[in-house]
Amino acid sequence: MANEDLLSLTDRVQLLFNAIADGTDHWPVAKIYTPDGAATWLISEIDPDHPDRLFGLCDLGLGIPELGYVSLAELSALRGPLRLAVERDRQFVADKPLSAYASEARLQGRTVA
Repeated sequence: MANEDLLSLTDRVQLLFNAIADGTDHWPVAKIYTPDGAATWLISEIDPDHPDRLFGLCDLGLGIPELGYVSLAELSALRGPLRLAVERDRQFVADKPLSAYASEARLQGRTVA
């Protein structure tokens, strides 16, 4: 899957704005997931110096979701158990800041979005 399929230009602008704006608890801009697995990423920022580096809630489906960084190139190359590429959830609209998703994920042992 091409990087452009996961994040549009508008997404990248918002992610960059979040990264350079005051405050640290931004709302996720994109939800990326494995359609044939349990991995989910809620992305809220992009590193201004390294545009391949994304920040958000990272859940590999192992019961320990955490805030951290992920490579857009690695996400784009990732395949699930049935060899399906990761996808962007086009229906996802954030309704709270990333910290709220992270708190819920820690309680549930998985990302709920």
